[in-house]
Amino acid sequence: MTVGNKRRQPSLAQLRAFAAVAEHLHFRDAAAAIGMSQPALSGAVSALEEALGVTLLERTTRKVLLSPEGERIAVRAKAVLGEVGALMEEAEAVRAPFTGTLRLGVIPTVAPYLLPTVLRLVHERYPHLDLQVHEEQTASLLDGLAGGRLDLLLLAVPPPSSRQRSNRGDPHGVPGVSELPLFDEDFVLVTPLDHGLGGREGIPRQALRELNLLLLDEGHCLRDQALDICREAGRDDVPVTTTAAGLSTLVQLVAGGLGVTLLPRTALKVETSRSNQLLTGYFADPAPTRRIALAMRVGAARGAEYEELAAALRQALRPLPVRVLEQDA
Repeated sequence: MTVGNKRRQPSLAQLRAFAAVAEHLHFRDAAAAIGMSQPALSGAVSALEEALGVTLLERTTRKVLLSPEGERIAVRAKAVLGEVGALMEEAEAVRAPFTGTLRLGVIPTVAPYLLPTVLRLVHERYPHLDLQVHEEQTASLLDGLAGGRLDLLLLAVPPPSSRQRSNRGDPHGVPGVSELPLFDEDFVLVTPLDHGLGGREGIPRQALRELNLLLLDEGHCLRDQALDICREAGRDDVPVTTTAAGLSTLVQLVAGGLGVTLLPRTALKVETSRSNQLLTGYFADPAPTRRIALAMRVGAARGAEYEELAAALRQALRPLPVRVLEQDA
């Protein structure tokens, strides 16, 4: 319907329906994703097409395709919905800090070792905050943060000494993401009982050149960090014969005599307590390290809250075997 030369404004519900169809290219899946019935979703998309005077979808009996016009409108619709989400986030932050929902993404090589501290802190200090935790690999977390699916990340970021970049605030080279550094922690060498480096201190990094090093599967940032440490020690090639999906399995492979591995200090107590067939070796200073930080979108409406949370976390994490950092680290 038009009034004079003006078309009716599309509603947010119509934009959400169309954005879901554009993402899933399937009416049933799109309806399930946004909690709408399929007839209501189809009607909302049709109403949007009428309001805009544009055919957005090419419907066949077997699949749904975006029209060329629909592809362009989908980009705009996503941007509008993102701005509406930011508006709601801003209103929530203004209304009362540390209330509402906080969607926290955590990498698997951090979650089991830091979440007890994080959850205890949130429970005791921010009782009205609805914390939702999502454990995923780094690439998925960064995508979720950029797309608005996640609010805050707890992950490993490259320390300043290992990255050259003009914008010091975007971890992993992702524009629009800033980090709140929490701590640095050393890596240790975990070996079987009969290994020559087991239990030793002052191990030179060059020793990594000759070791049968076991790694996590592709996609884990800890795997990439281990390979970087090997390259820094002068080893360019690490033959991959056995990998594991998690640190627990990796450590059990070491206990079974299949090789050695690198563990961050925060994981050491949890993972090595399950077996009496392991020894720990410590590197000479400066030991290989990783940095753990919170990551948020640049200009996040709740940025001040996240900075306060980071400061509280730094204090709560001091009992762990880490070197706590300040914001300007």
